[in-house]
Amino acid sequence: MGTGSPEILMDALVRKGVKHLTVIGNDGGLAEGQPANGPGNTPRGIGKLLDKHMVDHIIGSHLGVNPRLNDQFADSSLKYTLIPQGTFAEKIRAGSYGLGGVLTHTGIDTPVETEKDELGRDKIVVEIDGIKYLCERPLYADYAFCRATICDRFGNFMCAKSTKTFNYVMAGAAKHVVVATERLVEIAELDSDTFAVSGVMVDNIVEGE
Repeated sequence: MGTGSPEILMDALVRKGVKHLTVIGNDGGLAEGQPANGPGNTPRGIGKLLDKHMVDHIIGSHLGVNPRLNDQFADSSLKYTLIPQGTFAEKIRAGSYGLGGVLTHTGIDTPVETEKDELGRDKIVVEIDGIKYLCERPLYADYAFCRATICDRFGNFMCAKSTKTFNYVMAGAAKHVVVATERLVEIAELDSDTFAVSGVMVDNIVEGE
């Protein structure tokens, strides 16, 4: 429901007015006016992009919370691809670590086995020791927008508690990575063990999250 989303980067995308995005995200965030948003009921996360009809295709796992997503799917202005959450995480990890794919038993003997994947590719089924597996191919993005609790000026960052979500794995699965951080510190100001993601993954840092 938008947890771990870099809100200032979502706001920047809205101001820029980009359209026809394909978005990789666990969920569709929250729409304007949803009580779950708390005071003000302002949109959260990817919900900000959906409210402005900026997304053509969303690839994710938990997409039933934001009513805008379902409305736009119903009027054919939005396509979404559902992926089981564990598989979703592993597909992103495969993109992050340069793997050709991951093998999973999830989806075997269900429609998932025969449906096209998120990019319209046929599913690959392999058999190992008499057990069938789906070969799920990597997910990789042009841009990853990550939210950090603390980031240093080199780009090393960490996320507190549930804001970790997909931020850590997504940081390696994109050509260009932008981190919006709540706190920016100097290099070596904190013990290096504070950080979970190396700054070599990060291209740009924005303060003020």
